Amino acid sequence: MIETWRWFGPKDPISIPEIKQTGATGIVSARHDVPVGLVWTTDAIQQRKREIEQPGDARSGLSWAVVESLPVSEAIKSQSGLIKQHLEAYKASLRNLAECGLETVCYNFMPLLDWTRTDLKYPLANGGHAMRFDLVDFAVFDCCLLRRKGAEEDYAADILDRAKDRFELLQEDDKRALIDTVVAGLPGANNRWSLDDVRAMLAIYAGMTPDTLRANLIDFLGEVVPTAQALGIRLCCHPDDPPFALLGLPRVMSTLGDYSQILSAVDHPANGVTFCTGSLGVDPEFDPVAFIKAVGPRIHFAHLRNTRRAGARDGRRHSFTEAEHLDGDTDMVASIRALLAEEGRRRDEARADHAIPFRPDHGHALLTDLERPTQPGYPLIGRLRGLAELRGVIKGCT
Repeated sequence: MIETWRWFGPKDPISIPEIKQTGATGIVSARHDVPVGLVWTTDAIQQRKREIEQPGDARSGLSWAVVESLPVSEAIKSQSGLIKQHLEAYKASLRNLAECGLETVCYNFMPLLDWTRTDLKYPLANGGHAMRFDLVDFAVFDCCLLRRKGAEEDYAADILDRAKDRFELLQEDDKRALIDTVVAGLPGANNRWSLDDVRAMLAIYAGMTPDTLRANLIDFLGEVVPTAQALGIRLCCHPDDPPFALLGLPRVMSTLGDYSQILSAVDHPANGVTFCTGSLGVDPEFDPVAFIKAVGPRIHFAHLRNTRRAGARDGRRHSFTEAEHLDGDTDMVASIRALLAEEGRRRDEARADHAIPFRPDHGHALLTDLERPTQPGYPLIGRLRGLAELRGVIKGCT
């Protein structure tokens, strides 16, 4: 397996020389500065490659291994507005990435939300902190702060009662902090997002069903996969995070069944999977080994992280906390063993892409992480610990 590390570009508080010391050999990055729907030019892509491969006077020894993400616009997801222009821009970006030697491109198809948490610094017993999703807190945001029309119909009575009680205890600073935390998972989130902005974006998807969103995803793949296939690019869709509906928005990439439908509908090797044990693992029915056995040949990238379900739940929706990489609800050793078996099968077939890139996704903020700014979920020491643990499991399984 190929050890990679996510890097958010020159503004990332963690530098390329620091990443070099982790032992990772590949970088997962993107042109986060390019507005969604516009073309990534070859100049912009080559600039990012130079920043990774030669950040100073000497070469880093690192390479840009995976693009994460080439984002899919809301126009494409909702089939509205500038969809034709955005599709052409997406294909042009794929052509430019291929020209620059990039072969693996991760994306997601979550309407509006890229990921959702309610606490970015949930305190741990050891003094560190982790990201957490609390269903009651999210109901506070949805029903009491955002006041989404029809929101109360989406929650069980006991969750609503607890949310209303919790809301009564919140100070203004607490309310602002909860809003900022949830909004942090919106694409391009910044201080300019307001609750009215969120309401306006939600209106784009008003009444959309999972079947409609799934059809839109299939249409998108029907447009871009032939281009990717011809270019030798592997597209891999990240699962919904968390893997259940929020804010009345449909979800269509939460389960093995979801992936099986999409892979069958656009049946090309270029149409693949980002196997994220953290997102998928929030579902108590997730079986990582069965998932890998079912769609292993199409897994082009892996996010290895763990979560632990704890706290309020409502049907399939669970509260959860980001756990240590080897100590959550997902059996990470079994997951890695199955991925290694898939790699062996690929080697037997002489596949050029037999080695699966993975990254230690998320991590607890530990030690000096607590003293430096980082992207939410992406501390240095916490991820280094995760990478070391995962590396040990891989070594023990080979």
